[in-house]
Amino acid sequence: MDQERVSATLTVAVPAARVFAVLADPTAHAAIDGTGWVQEAADRAPLTEAGQIFRMDMYHPGHPDGDYRVVNKVHMFDPPRTIGWLTGTEKGDGRLEFGGWIWRYDLEPLGPSETEVTLTYDWSAVPQFIRDRGIQFPPFGPDHLINSLRHLAELVSGR
Repeated sequence: MDQERVSATLTVAVPAARVFAVLADPTAHAAIDGTGWVQEAADRAPLTEAGQIFRMDMYHPGHPDGDYRVVNKVHMFDPPRTIGWLTGTEKGDGRLEFGGWIWRYDLEPLGPSETEVTLTYDWSAVPQFIRDRGIQFPPFGPDHLINSLRHLAELVSGR
C-alpha cells in the first residue's frame, strides 16, 4: 500500500477474457464485493466503453441513509486487460458528482487459461473538501480487496 492507493493480486485458472466479461457485468458486482455493501445493479447493461454510467444499490450501516445508490462512470476500458470506474453520487437535479476514488482491475494473461488479477483502489484524486469531511480512506478494512478477488475467482471458475 502506498499513501493513497491499495492493491491486491490473485491468480485465477481462467482466461482473461472470461474474467473481464464478469467484471464488465454489473449484475455480478454484488457477488464479487468483499464488504457486503454492494446490494445489486440498478443498471444491468454490460459495460462496453469508457464514459458509460452505471448505478449500484448499496447498504452500509454507517451511512446516514443505510440504503443508498452510487453512480459509477467507466474510466478505463481495455478488454481483456483493464477495466475501472469512478464512484460518486447523482444529485437531485440529475448532475453527477464523483468523489475522486477509482476502482481498477488489471488482468495479465499468464497463458491460455490463467490470469493474474490486480484490484486497485486509488483515492489520490479525492479533493480536499471531501477529505475535510472526515471520511477515512480507504473506507474498508485491509481484507476487502483480497476477499473481492477470492469472490471473483469463485464466480469465474463456477464454484
